[in-house]
Amino acid sequence: MAIRSRVLHETPSQTAGPFVHIGCTPNRIGLAYAYRGQDLGERLFDNGVPGQRIVVEGCVFDGIGTPVKDGMVEIWQADHKGLFNSPQDRRGQSSLGFSGWGRQATDPETGEFSFRTIKPGETPFVDGRMQAPFISFWIVARGVNLGLHTRMYFPDEAERNRQDPVLSKLEHACRIQTLIASCVSDNHYRFDIRLQGEGETVFFDV
Repeated sequence: MAIRSRVLHETPSQTAGPFVHIGCTPNRIGLAYAYRGQDLGERLFDNGVPGQRIVVEGCVFDGIGTPVKDGMVEIWQADHKGLFNSPQDRRGQSSLGFSGWGRQATDPETGEFSFRTIKPGETPFVDGRMQAPFISFWIVARGVNLGLHTRMYFPDEAERNRQDPVLSKLEHACRIQTLIASCVSDNHYRFDIRLQGEGETVFFDV
């Protein structure tokens, strides 16, 4: 007679799958009934919010350089004064009308994403040193079991980038460039994210 094991086995891990867009970016896939025509995270700031307006665009690539067309990208950042829209930031309140958070699905044809936001200011590190302006990215897609965290720094902040306490901790200095955006034009930056392979983006365990 077979004896049933009382050990509970781990269920198979699940990726973001094709359903992440239904719950997170429904309008992007044609489900216009949700969120009154605008997905959560689509708009980062209201009119009248102070700060330098910028555009951040890019593409998510897989290990062989193919655009990831079913991914989702979220960003978090401080406002132009370096203040976060969070009660945990006890230095003060960020600009009224600035969410500091955005979300987009990658384009189903090209894998591209694009955010209109405010260029962030410097923020303090845990040891009191100041961090160069940066935007945090979180990426999920089919085949990605755990969301990937990375940062985008600005190419026109070279001196601050050299002194940044996070960038200075990277063991291989040659990989710092994977975290630096390129400048397309005034106030327009490009930040491509490579999940694997040559030029793989640095990801953080947070």
